[in-house]
Amino acid sequence: MRWCVSVGAVLVAGAIVGGDVAGIAAPTPNSRFADGNRGVQPVNVELVIAVDVSYSMDMDELAIQREGYAHAIVSKDFLQALRAIPGSRVAVTYFEWSMSGDEKIIIPWRVIDGPESADAVAAEIMTAPVRRGSSTSISGAIDFAVQLFEENPYRGLRRVIDISGDGPNNDGAPVTGARDAALEKGIIINGLPIMVKEPSLSTTDIENLDLYYEDCVIGGPGAFVMTIEDREKFQEAIRTKLVREVAGLAPESGIVPAAEKEPRVPCLIGEKKSQERGRR
Repeated sequence: MRWCVSVGAVLVAGAIVGGDVAGIAAPTPNSRFADGNRGVQPVNVELVIAVDVSYSMDMDELAIQREGYAHAIVSKDFLQALRAIPGSRVAVTYFEWSMSGDEKIIIPWRVIDGPESADAVAAEIMTAPVRRGSSTSISGAIDFAVQLFEENPYRGLRRVIDISGDGPNNDGAPVTGARDAALEKGIIINGLPIMVKEPSLSTTDIENLDLYYEDCVIGGPGAFVMTIEDREKFQEAIRTKLVREVAGLAPESGIVPAAEKEPRVPCLIGEKKSQERGRR
């Protein structure tokens, strides 16, 4: 079931990673910590940032998107959220995706625990060459992100996929199957639908991408969508989103929790539009 956790519960959970806090005993390690693997490093959050570079994203959008994540990671708000929990550490990896099988890791797993490590990660993001892909496979991106969790050396109280995109799934497997498989593993998926351009008949873009993300893409405890409709607010939205993911804050007004009803937009709409284009 998808639901919203309380701020207090998440902050307490994050604070007790290393031991007793304010008289509260640390919980018995769960199976992810007690798996017997030597060298496993505990963190508060394992965060996968999955960034759309499909052809529908223009070069300006790609640049703004990348700058947005780099600036967010070094922002005062992000670092304050990190410091709010003593000993807080976030493991993060950043990859770009387009069609199924076209996923490229830009930042391998890194730990951010303060300004210096945040600066290093942001610098890596900004120095990587900008690239573009072709189709849009959100399902492929989710599957790739899940595999990154399985292979990384960190273990966190929460595992979060932060996925951005400007169109529906139109390549690879249906998105709902990938989403549901991730949710079964306890992974949270948050969405950043980019709606700064009017949908065109020559593309597979849709008008209600925000509703599509809410009903077909995101899920897990406290899952939410933040919609970007103005290029000028790109960086602000990304910063707010990362802060909430690190702090585990519950959604507020303007941040939409995952829907628990029938999809308002067909989850196969991208595939349908792609087929219609092929018949023209």
